[in-house]
Amino acid sequence: MTQQLLMIEDDARLAAMVGEYLRQSGYGFAHAGDGASGLAALQANPPDLVILDLMLPDMDGLEVCRRIKGQADNSAPPPAVLMLTAKGDPMDRIVGLEIGADDYLPKPFEPRELLARIRAVLRRGGETGGAGAGADNHKVMRFGSLEIDRDARSVSVSGNPCELTSYQFDLLVTLAERAGRVLTRDQIMEAVRGRELEAFDRSIDVHMGRIRGAIELDAKDPKRILTVRGVGYVFAKQQD
Repeated sequence: MTQQLLMIEDDARLAAMVGEYLRQSGYGFAHAGDGASGLAALQANPPDLVILDLMLPDMDGLEVCRRIKGQADNSAPPPAVLMLTAKGDPMDRIVGLEIGADDYLPKPFEPRELLARIRAVLRRGGETGGAGAGADNHKVMRFGSLEIDRDARSVSVSGNPCELTSYQFDLLVTLAERAGRVLTRDQIMEAVRGRELEAFDRSIDVHMGRIRGAIELDAKDPKRILTVRGVGYVFAKQQD
């Protein structure tokens, strides 16, 4: 089945160019020129991924992202969100990631990089099912009350589900699989993305804060994901 993309972008010329490129790459594509029509289109025909420009004429793109991610329910999780941000404004990226965006791409961008990012986000989200889903051979990691199910791509603490984006889940698995080993930020990002990000990017710290908020009893006094100053992070081996 063809995966559906929705681009919320007020630059009609850019949207037309991107749409033609993505359709040629095998995706369904729809375009909305502002936040309100984008949210309406999302309700009418839920896409697999939203390409969201943060500079919209009628409302803040961050608010659109917040509404998209706030529409989650048990039967229909929200679509992935890939933000388009201004090249020189890392704060927009940080805030966007904090409210649940799955990835970002600074403008101007190459269509090939956009396609690569879309494929990566959808691949992470699409790994929830498969032949092993529901079977007894789930790759489940347990650390005291924390349970990470790699096949179901779910995380729970004391049986209570934790809400993480697909990227945050991959970050957690990367650390948990290497419990007790200190990883630098570059090592973590390279393991998850397959390549390094810009050196100034603080997105890894934002995601770690979100993961701690989901799995730690006290995110300000973490016991599971520890910061090693000047180096990176380590997933503690001890059981709770």
